Amino acid sequence: MKKIKTSLLVAFMAFNTGNMMINAQQKKTTATTEKAMNNNPFLKKSTLQYQAPEFDKIKDEHFKPAFEFGLKEQLANIDKIVNDKAAPTFENTVLALENSGPTLGRATIIFYNLTSSNTNDALQKLEEEFAPIFASHADKISLNEKLYKKLKAVKTDKLDAESKRLTEFYLTNFELAGANLSAENKEKLKEINQQLATLATQFSNKLLEARKNGAVLISDVKELDGLSADDIAAASEDAEKAGQKGKYLLALQNTTQQPLLQNLKNRATREKLYKASWTRAEKGDANDTRETVEKLAKLRLQKAQLFGKKNFAEWSLQDQMAKTPEAAMGLLAQLAKPAVETANREAAEIQEVIDAQKGGFKVEPWDWNFYSEQVRKAKYDLDDNEIKPYFEVTTALEKGVFYAAEKFYGITFKVRKDLPVYHPDVVAYEVFDRDGKSLALYYLDFYTRSNKSGGAWMNNFVQQSHSLGQKPVIVNVYNFQKPAPGKPSLISYDDVETLFHEFGHTLHGLFADQKYASISGANTPRDFVEFPSQINEHFALEPEILKNYALHYQTKQPMPQALIDKIKKASNFNQGYATTELVAAATLDMNWHTVTSDSQLIPVLDFEKQALNKYGLLVPQVPPRYHTPYFAHIWGGGYSAGYYAYLWSETLDSDAWEWIKANGGITRENGYRFRKYILSVGNSVDLNKAFEGFTGHKADIKPLLRSRGFIK
Repeated sequence: MKKIKTSLLVAFMAFNTGNMMINAQQKKTTATTEKAMNNNPFLKKSTLQYQAPEFDKIKDEHFKPAFEFGLKEQLANIDKIVNDKAAPTFENTVLALENSGPTLGRATIIFYNLTSSNTNDALQKLEEEFAPIFASHADKISLNEKLYKKLKAVKTDKLDAESKRLTEFYLTNFELAGANLSAENKEKLKEINQQLATLATQFSNKLLEARKNGAVLISDVKELDGLSADDIAAASEDAEKAGQKGKYLLALQNTTQQPLLQNLKNRATREKLYKASWTRAEKGDANDTRETVEKLAKLRLQKAQLFGKKNFAEWSLQDQMAKTPEAAMGLLAQLAKPAVETANREAAEIQEVIDAQKGGFKVEPWDWNFYSEQVRKAKYDLDDNEIKPYFEVTTALEKGVFYAAEKFYGITFKVRKDLPVYHPDVVAYEVFDRDGKSLALYYLDFYTRSNKSGGAWMNNFVQQSHSLGQKPVIVNVYNFQKPAPGKPSLISYDDVETLFHEFGHTLHGLFADQKYASISGANTPRDFVEFPSQINEHFALEPEILKNYALHYQTKQPMPQALIDKIKKASNFNQGYATTELVAAATLDMNWHTVTSDSQLIPVLDFEKQALNKYGLLVPQVPPRYHTPYFAHIWGGGYSAGYYAYLWSETLDSDAWEWIKANGGITRENGYRFRKYILSVGNSVDLNKAFEGFTGHKADIKPLLRSRGFIK
């Protein structure tokens, strides 16, 4: 996913990492602070190529003074705009706002990357301390009546298209943030926003600890029957790191289902691991998130009602492609029925296998992946353990993901060992465009850590902007299991798809071609931002690409064509389950955010059951991809009332991919066209029209239903 931070980072300083001269008045008022910050790397632009982060200089203790200085700096910038006696123009109002707060922008963009990927106690405490401060700061800007009036007074009739779009962007954001509210309601909103920011940070920190503490400790290696020697060695190493030498630790990933469930033969171990995942954040301890969730839902409803909206989703979706919660739920409803019907057929096939083996039990969620793998093997003669040796993670990246990008777009990559990184596992690359000119810098962080949030994502360290002279500096973060020393990092085909997916976000950032950072690259509506990443997943199975990266880690021989054919034939396998768990999660999100009164906010677990049952998604064997207590996308991230976006974007993706396949497939011509209409426009144009420009028609859901095998 594209990692989105709420509050500050979606406000006005988030994507601006430029550097501005501090005016004379500000110099006078901040002289003492500046003196104390002489060695602070955030006070000025990085001297590294493309302003890449100076991780060798950045220390935990630099953040707080940079925040304090940056907050004052930006407010001084805003005061200068507001107190300018000249008539409001694009340059002295909109562009000045866009370029405000450079120190805060540099510090926060690195800070939030680290709190997600390499946090510690000091950073977590700082995150909680500043969450309400940042929320209050964003409100001081967005609820500044004089600033809003100046924005509205800017004449746009003679502006170029992108400058006009930026002006509209700020006006929309100000209005969504409450600029039109009464003075009384503005004060109420400020208080709500501070509480929301604090609670979202608390949720994220609780969940990180819950995931860490939820890891399953195994004493007897016999209970791990079915796992590979490398998996067992990694579990042993993790246990030793946790002070449990001689035992085995099965760490949790952030989704409901856990990858190891596919191979664990011991049903009791499977049940233990699944239940550890499901209950991680509902144990009644300090890391139980349920009370936090209820408070967040209640406050979001209050916030929406201040704006005169029935519910939070109605307020939140105004600037998205879907526009309304009814449109989003309409899409989910079209998928729910065929998905559940397919999942039920899949469950029946699994039950047949269990009965044939005289299992004597009904299939449960912790059985699904183990037995569905057997069904897949029986139906397609395909065993995931047969596939994994061909997917070594670095090979899949460089000979798969990078190779596909070279074939379709003409870009190339070179390792940069001279650039400092924030963790020894991180690797940096320089990216070169089709004409051989340097385009961007790209960082990659493969392996899971106890101090890293679950999942996978893309973020910018530096946002592309022609007006600031900035090229993109991007990071992809994953959570693959780190192998034992000297062992290869072998991943599943699902993991391979994740590699391609997240790099699709990176391509969106790499090809950004905007004047202004706030509407550059992947800074688009949530229900569009997943489109480029989902398109990129298709390359993983394209014959020319697959044969280049699917190489046996020992023999270096390519995957046999017979095995490739099996993977393709099985590509729609388990789609009922996969779609149902995704639709269920999206439906949960939309239900939490379409409540219209506090009385509907019953206890978390009851609310979840009621919502799933209402839409026919309470399928015992198919739990939602994210259970409410650990649904980080919507409680700690930026996808509240927006998780449907994955399926909305996939509608665009499936339709566009059908167009690509019907028009020559993986050709440079198609790659340049996709770059022109989709990847390079950021949020500088009407994105519905951008899609129509690429395909020649409005998006249709039928290609998505076909791609999932629900219709022919």
